[in-house]
Amino acid sequence: MLLHSSLSCIDQSFLPGSTVPARGAVVLCYDLFSVCRAGTALTNSSLRDMMCSVKTSSCSPLLSTTRGRQSHSSTQVRSPSSWTSSSPTPHSTNLCPSPAFSSHIDLCLGPLSSDWQEQSGDCSSLIQGKRVADGWPATWRRGVTVALLPCISKVRLRVWGNIQALSDQSEGPHHPDVAHESLICSGRTSCSSSNHGRYHQAQIGLIIAVLLLLGLGAALFTYFYRRRRPLDYYTMELSEHAEGLQLQQTRATNKNTLRNQKSPNLLMERKAHYDSILDRSKRITWQDDCYVDLQSSSGPLSSQSETEELGWIQKHHDQLQRFTTASFLEELLTHLRKMDVLSLAEESKIKEAGRLQDQVNMLMTIITSKDTQGSDALQGFIESSDSPVAQLIVNHDSMVKEHKEVLLRQYEQYRDRDSVSCLKLNVSSRSLLLVDGLSDLQQKEHDLMQVGAARGRKRNHLRQLGLAKLLEPLTRVSLPPRVSLTIGVAGIGKTTWVRHFIRQWSQGAISTDVSFVLPFTFCELNSLEKLSAEKLVKTAFPHLTDPGLVLTSSCRTLLILEGLDEFRCTLNFSDAAPCDDPKKEVSIDDLVTNIIRGNLLPDVAVWVTSRPGVASLVPGGLVDRVTEIPGFSPKDIQIFLNHHFSERDFATKIWEHLESHKILMVMCYIPCICWIVADTLMYIIQSETQESLPRTCTELYAHFCSMKAEVGEPRGREHVKLEQLHGSNRKLLGNLGRLAFYGLLKHKYSFSEQDLRAYGIDLLLTQSSLGAGVLVREESAIYVTYRFTHLTLQEFLAATFYHVSSKRAIFDLFSESTMSWPKIGFQNHFRSAFQHAQQAEDGHLDVFVRFLTGLLCPAALKPLAGLLPLGKDDGNQKAWAAGFLQSLLVSGGAVVSLRTVNLAYCLQELQHTELLRSVEEGLRLGSLAGKLTRAHCVVLGYLLHVSPECSEQTNLTGSLNYATVKCLLPQLLYCSHLRLENNHFKDDVMELLGSLLSAKDCHIQRISLAENVIGNKGAKALSRALLVNRTLTSLNLRNNNIGSKGAKFLAEALKMNQVLVSINFQNNSIEEEGAEALAEVLQCNRKLVSLNLRKNSVGAGGAKRIAEALKTNRTLTKLILCSNQLGDKGTIALAEALTHNHTLLSLQLQSNSISNKGMTALTKALRLNRGLVSLNLRENSIGVEGAKNMAHALHENNSLQELDLTANLLHDEGVQAIAGAIKFNQGLTSLHLQWNFIKSTATKALAHALLSNSTMQLLDLQENSIGNEGVIFLAEALKTNVSLRTLCIQGVSAGTSGAIAMAKALMTNQTLQTLDFRGNTVGMEGAKALANALKSNRSLKSLNLQENSLGWMEPYSSLQP
Repeated sequence: MLLHSSLSCIDQSFLPGSTVPARGAVVLCYDLFSVCRAGTALTNSSLRDMMCSVKTSSCSPLLSTTRGRQSHSSTQVRSPSSWTSSSPTPHSTNLCPSPAFSSHIDLCLGPLSSDWQEQSGDCSSLIQGKRVADGWPATWRRGVTVALLPCISKVRLRVWGNIQALSDQSEGPHHPDVAHESLICSGRTSCSSSNHGRYHQAQIGLIIAVLLLLGLGAALFTYFYRRRRPLDYYTMELSEHAEGLQLQQTRATNKNTLRNQKSPNLLMERKAHYDSILDRSKRITWQDDCYVDLQSSSGPLSSQSETEELGWIQKHHDQLQRFTTASFLEELLTHLRKMDVLSLAEESKIKEAGRLQDQVNMLMTIITSKDTQGSDALQGFIESSDSPVAQLIVNHDSMVKEHKEVLLRQYEQYRDRDSVSCLKLNVSSRSLLLVDGLSDLQQKEHDLMQVGAARGRKRNHLRQLGLAKLLEPLTRVSLPPRVSLTIGVAGIGKTTWVRHFIRQWSQGAISTDVSFVLPFTFCELNSLEKLSAEKLVKTAFPHLTDPGLVLTSSCRTLLILEGLDEFRCTLNFSDAAPCDDPKKEVSIDDLVTNIIRGNLLPDVAVWVTSRPGVASLVPGGLVDRVTEIPGFSPKDIQIFLNHHFSERDFATKIWEHLESHKILMVMCYIPCICWIVADTLMYIIQSETQESLPRTCTELYAHFCSMKAEVGEPRGREHVKLEQLHGSNRKLLGNLGRLAFYGLLKHKYSFSEQDLRAYGIDLLLTQSSLGAGVLVREESAIYVTYRFTHLTLQEFLAATFYHVSSKRAIFDLFSESTMSWPKIGFQNHFRSAFQHAQQAEDGHLDVFVRFLTGLLCPAALKPLAGLLPLGKDDGNQKAWAAGFLQSLLVSGGAVVSLRTVNLAYCLQELQHTELLRSVEEGLRLGSLAGKLTRAHCVVLGYLLHVSPECSEQTNLTGSLNYATVKCLLPQLLYCSHLRLENNHFKDDVMELLGSLLSAKDCHIQRISLAENVIGNKGAKALSRALLVNRTLTSLNLRNNNIGSKGAKFLAEALKMNQVLVSINFQNNSIEEEGAEALAEVLQCNRKLVSLNLRKNSVGAGGAKRIAEALKTNRTLTKLILCSNQLGDKGTIALAEALTHNHTLLSLQLQSNSISNKGMTALTKALRLNRGLVSLNLRENSIGVEGAKNMAHALHENNSLQELDLTANLLHDEGVQAIAGAIKFNQGLTSLHLQWNFIKSTATKALAHALLSNSTMQLLDLQENSIGNEGVIFLAEALKTNVSLRTLCIQGVSAGTSGAIAMAKALMTNQTLQTLDFRGNTVGMEGAKALANALKSNRSLKSLNLQENSLGWMEPYSSLQP
């Protein structure tokens, strides 16, 4: 025992004033296996500490704690009131297997002082100590730890683990610096009886505790192995050690056991290993010198043979569980039976274990309990087997490690290219958008058209998905996706996302359950013709010597197919020959088709990236998950500029330029183009040539090519002269333009070296400044390819080729290798280009014709003067092109398509903007009524694409009819807030708008259809749209005629719709029947926040139904029931609902014939309700008694902030009661009392209340006869009050004296901001006094003196100081 019978200690107390021992020892005993055992909680009575005086060689039992603290005269000991689990641990790191449990005990020793409190655990004020345990001999660190303290006056001991009562240590502690006899009292036969009895009881308790803990440890070990749950590394090691101790105990009777065979070195290594385990649990990296770490080492150790026996099985534990199949397990059991490793009973026990994984667990448990013969037989069978299962068990980890290293080396070289200086814009900080398939816009339109429609806006209805969760199931019950499709326009960063994913996976940061990632680009696949799946893997990844293992169903493998839009073969999912053999060679297009379809490699996950238009070639039924890469938002662009340029002035100047030229801003939503724009504009600014910054995309790209053509020309220096340009640049640019044009016609965006030679491009020139600036070279093990820096650059160069060639071409340039009818002259070729662009279904020539039009501007041709053979231009072509484009605007079908809107883009590139400016001005002023011709509609569609101001609030009030709505319908999709008020729309228009709101491309968030003639059929069309719409949050149907039937249609849709938050049914005659239907909505809808039912004759019956719904509804915050004939019965029902509902914030009950009876119920509810903030009771008849009841409620309710009692017959008596409540109420901020027959007496009471009230900000006393006397009372109050911001005293019969008194108050008051003095008789003298007061007043912002008999000054009587 800690103090056995051979030792004797004399009980000793340190009396007041005695010396505290200079040295001492604290002995704490704890058990190794109690570390982090969940559910264990010991009390302080389990701890026994002994401090022995060094100088006097006498021992004193310092602590035998129970709850609280025990102290001697001059020394105190603090410990927690109880030892329980606590979280978090230091550094918020949980070192235990269970995330909810960690155990630590603080024991603090210190001098007696008066500032110690009866609190547990916090010894922060006593942290002074040193770690001294490291120097102790190993024999002193088993079972008991002795900490020698240089000074016990201030020290903190932190002990990790559950402390046990006693230890089996029978030898006293020693230390080199302290004599043994100075620590342990010797020469005594026994301690005092009381202490000896106490330690004897602790000894018995220790024995019982140790036995229970050993049994519990063994049970937990077996349980976790059977359940095959992932165990923490520390728990596995401790369990293994516990098993070793149990094995040692069973062999303790043999005198010639393995103990005699163990070498001292092995014992030390084994002990050091387990010491290192505990060292992990005390890695407290701050204030190391403030802790005395108490740690025990392991007890007697297992043999070396047992270590080796567990080693191979433990090393391959996860692989055995993961890859073992039923057939392979059967073969393994048969082999082990033949080798006499397993008995028949053990084999039966394994087969009866249940699931396959449980059987494998049982096998490993049985094998590890035997000697080395079992492990050797298991290892030998697996390593000698040719089975794929055995090969995976043995080689999986090494193959994965090598593959990750290869990929990391390959993709690490792109890290700098893929990264952005700002962390907020890096891929690691961004998320994908989870979308529901492809929209019509994405399938049929050019990338820039899609970007213009989105304009970088956040689509809140779409779920964000981090790259780490790309392959994970969305819910607990769903499965991981097999085929994932990620779409994004050209330059959005698809390749960057793929590279980042591969780097993160190779480093073990994401998708750790994926064994192999096999990335391919479709550019690589273009160079292949016929091969098998295994050969494809072997060709691309030679280090994977057995592709069959990689593609097996036992491994989770991810196949990345990047850039589907660059695949030259046609994917034919309907007619492709099926193939399910990974060894069979098929054509490359059939191979890809069968992989995506799942015929081939059905267990391999597939991730495909593509531009949206081409992605539609993959049938939606084969794709499990579609994600989209979002572009930059305006805020992202600004962040990018600020981080891209070191000088803030440059970033500011470029940002201002982008804001004033919206088409350039739209281009910058694509990150790749944002780089091009930023670098080009910066180059122009630094060139010091005084050139104006480009206003169109054509000018921008012309400057970009000019910049890249300047070989070795440093930026910021003098602009290079045109004649100094390299002579080969003109030829190179011409050949690149020809390559770009005919590649564009063939939808070809990547080119081989053979393609470049075919168009006369010298490969050496691709390394020049111009060549490297416009072409990107990519190389892998099986291909070398070139592509333009961005698709728009290919389109620009194609336009330069066509522009130059069309002036001398005889035949149609769109027919490269075939003869065609002669086309002579630029204008004929220009018409031909637009004809082909209009006929293109996917819009792939839209941007090409924009650049072609832009090249007619001299400002765009100037930077290219040294690079293209341009010749002279008299300007006639530009004027002719403008007329040609305008003629195309007025022709065409009844619907404005995006092909037609592209004509407005061309006008912008041509800088012919008269029509664009007129439509933009009319839209801003709301003056387009009767002006919307087809040309105007086309331009309006353009503005909705490029102008955030136009799309965020599109005001078409009184401007549309059925024909114009039909014409504009596809373009209205891209509005955010659409105002279609007072257009006399009938139900037929609602059919059109219903289809608009049902479209996937719909971006409309708010729509106002007020002041139209919509009936129940129109409401039905809207209800169908609301069932599928996921963007609309606000619907305004004010002043229509949907009736109760229409309300029912919409109510059915609102039960399902989970997006709409605000709906306005004002003045639609829905009546009680419609109110009942909407009440049902409130019982199930969890999104609706605001409901306006003003002027709908819902009556008391409808109010009762709504009140019942409010008792359970917890989302509605605003309810408007004004002018609905509710009466007292309806009000009483609503009052009862307010006692249950505390989420409704605003309730408006204006003009509902509410009398004192209804008011009584309402005020009783206000005493209990703590949620209502605004209450509108205007134009009712609550009277004096109702006012008194309200006053009683205001005494208790401090949550109500806005109260409107206008026109309620309150009189002086009622207002005086309310004034009395205002003195004490600290919640009300706004009070409306106009039209209540108030006189000076009540005004005096209100003024007196304002002297003590500190929350009232608005007081409205309009149209009350308070006179000069009342105004004087208010003025006196304003001299003291500092909370009131607005005072309305319009038409209160105030005269000059009242105005003068108010002027004096304004000289003192510095908080009032608005004073409404209209409709009085202040006269010139009163007006002058108020004017003089403004000279010293600094707070008043609005003073209204209209209608005050001021004569010629009347028009100027409303002042804004």
